[in-house]
Amino acid sequence: MELQDYIIELTPIARTKADLIASHFSKTVLEKESILIRAGRTSKRSYFLKSGIARRYLYDRHGNEITTRFYSAPDFLNDFLSFFKQKPSEENYETLTDCEAWTIDLKTVQYCFHNIHEIREWGRMMLTMNYIEMHQQMISFHKYDAKERYVKLLESKPEIVREVSLKYIASYLGITKYSLSRVRKEIAGL
Repeated sequence: MELQDYIIELTPIARTKADLIASHFSKTVLEKESILIRAGRTSKRSYFLKSGIARRYLYDRHGNEITTRFYSAPDFLNDFLSFFKQKPSEENYETLTDCEAWTIDLKTVQYCFHNIHEIREWGRMMLTMNYIEMHQQMISFHKYDAKERYVKLLESKPEIVREVSLKYIASYLGITKYSLSRVRKEIAGL
């Protein structure tokens, strides 16, 4: 999906305005296992994934790596708090496949917010969608068991289940990779 189409899908605006917003982004190719934002460093760019898969992860108090979110194209990837407040990120953002992306820096975003009225509504929608994603994930951990969480991931983002390492999926679901194997066998046996 092209960036302009994604903008229009989220916020109904004229194609000319979507083209204008998109013109402020730069196209880039990201190799698999590229760190886009490193914990402890400030986010300098925001990314729109045109193709590929990425993840957000952190280390818990025991030093275990925990995947906290997956991004699959088309999707917007950013640590909004770090980016807009220019404070160090608490998480790492890494590509899991080769990706094509459109990027934008904070100075350009600020310019767009001040000069292109339509981008403000789109920005509000992006923040709202990010909140909804985090809220649904929090509810999922308290309301559903691991099997139900896996089924929801399989239904909503089958490309993640197909292309991402089971260790990342297991940590995202809050279970061990052995428990995930058991869950997958149960589902396959249905």
